[in-house]
Amino acid sequence: MADFDAIYEEDDEDERLMEEHLLSTVPDPVIVRGSGHVTVFGLSNKFNTEFPQGLAAKVAPEEYKATMSRLNGVLRKTLPVNVKWLLCGCLCCCCTLGCSLWPVICLSKRTRHSIEKVLDWENSHLYHKLGLHWRLAKRKCESSNMMEYVILIEFIPKVPIHRPD
Repeated sequence: MADFDAIYEEDDEDERLMEEHLLSTVPDPVIVRGSGHVTVFGLSNKFNTEFPQGLAAKVAPEEYKATMSRLNGVLRKTLPVNVKWLLCGCLCCCCTLGCSLWPVICLSKRTRHSIEKVLDWENSHLYHKLGLHWRLAKRKCESSNMMEYVILIEFIPKVPIHRPD
């Protein structure tokens, strides 16, 4: 009768094993690299529109191409202006002690922000429902020591609804 009010700690080992199992079943993220011929501050002028095999049975190829065309549209509008400002900034760099490159840095940041806004809209309207999360990420280039921006498509782990709280 004395054990009626006693509180015992449960072993959290089962929960920890379950969480590790869930994390281990999530596939590796799909990486979409820039495929353009011009890169300004790590941002390529277009992303590869070829459908990756890692997204098969998750996303329709038409949806993927529509998203990539929206992203490439943002890049098509903003990157030529960035290149022009970069050339002007490089020409005047010696006279301005590097201050002429600030407009390019600000425009590049605005371009990244525009891409992130497009990806947030796509995530909230389509991809989160499919268990995916798209984001712009900075990664090291395979061929050199430089950094580049890539589209990282992560898989959201499913929440076990049959497991009690």
